[in-house]
Formats: sequence, C-alpha cells, structure tokens
Amino acid sequence: MPVEVSAPIDTHEMVVVHRMFRRESRLLAELIAACEPGDRARCRVLVDHLRDYCLALHLHHSAEDELLWPKLLARLDQEADVVVRMEAAHERISSTLDLVTAAADAWEATPGEPERDALVAALVDQRAVLVAHLDDEEAALLPLAARHLTMAEWDSQGEHAAGHTPKAKLLRFFGMALEDAEPAERQQMLSHLPGPARVLWYVIGRVQYARYVRKVRG
Repeated sequence: MPVEVSAPIDTHEMVVVHRMFRRESRLLAELIAACEPGDRARCRVLVDHLRDYCLALHLHHSAEDELLWPKLLARLDQEADVVVRMEAAHERISSTLDLVTAAADAWEATPGEPERDALVAALVDQRAVLVAHLDDEEAALLPLAARHLTMAEWDSQGEHAAGHTPKAKLLRFFGMALEDAEPAERQQMLSHLPGPARVLWYVIGRVQYARYVRKVRG
C-alpha cells in the first residue's frame, strides 16, 4: 500500500549526477569522431574513458535497480507504472551499452575510420536513449521518490555506488559529478563526505581530475 514519508526528501543531487552523464555521453561521441584514423595512443585514452563512463552509468543504474525500484513498487499504487517504465528504460540502456562496448573493442583492436565511425554511431544512439530516460526520470520519478522514500533510503544508492567503485576511480568519478555543479550543489555534495575524504579531494582529487580532463579532452 502507498506509504508517504513525513516530509518530501531532497532528490536534487540526482539531477547533478545526470548532468555528468549527459555531458560525458555527448563529449565521448565528439572526441572519438575527431580522433585521426590509426592514432592508437589517442584511441586507447578515449576507450579507457569510455569504459569509465560505462562503469559509472552501470553503477548508477544498478543502485536504482536494487535499492530504489523495489521499495517504490511496494509503496505505489496507480503510479507504479512510472517505476515499471524506468525499469524498461534501464534494460534498453543496457542493450545500447552492450553495442557501444562491442564497437569500442573493435575500434581499439583496429583504430580505423570505419571502426571509429561505427562506435560514434553507437554512442549517438546510446545517448538518445539515455537522455530520454534521464528527462523522464527527473520529471516523473523524482517527485515520487521524494514523497515515498526516506532520506536514508535515498542516500543508500550513493553508498552502494561508492562501495562498488574501484578505489582508484573514486576521486575521478566524484570530479566528474562535480564538474557542472553549481557552488551550492558542490557544497552539498562535498558535505556528504567524511572529513578526511573532503581533505583528500581538495588536496589531491581536484588536481588529479584536472589533469585527467586535459588528457581526455586534449
């Protein structure tokens, strides 16, 4: 039966994270399209970044699949179709990521123009499906989550994603999420980190991420 929490929770950080996926899916297609055929070194850099993007998106969606959708389905009645729609979208996105991964493997093996262009086409298709889902999730799902989940339940997805991210990539993924954040959004996201982790971000993470961005974007 429907259950409402005492007051709507703040789900805005999801919008900030979505900006990361919108940006990176667009940039990946643009950067790969600009790669000269036969440039193996540049190809490896971009394929490595593409795999990071795929991993981050997989972790983001698996946290929703495991921790959010079951709770919402148990608490919603007439609006349960929204969650079912989200689940179906995740399946479509997963299928597009499989195609992107296969095309990336082929381009890495043979960094020619046909392989590059096939990967770009797969990325463009993947982004179209992804952006449509993100728009729908923000408009239809986040208001439901705000009313029917507790803050602890909502925060559990971030904890799940962080717990399953390789430690060597944690600061990089955090930098990707912060890149397009407004000052207040950045402050809020940083406030969730333990004190030592915030210090690590300011002392090491920011510099490492800036260096990484220069490497990937040229």
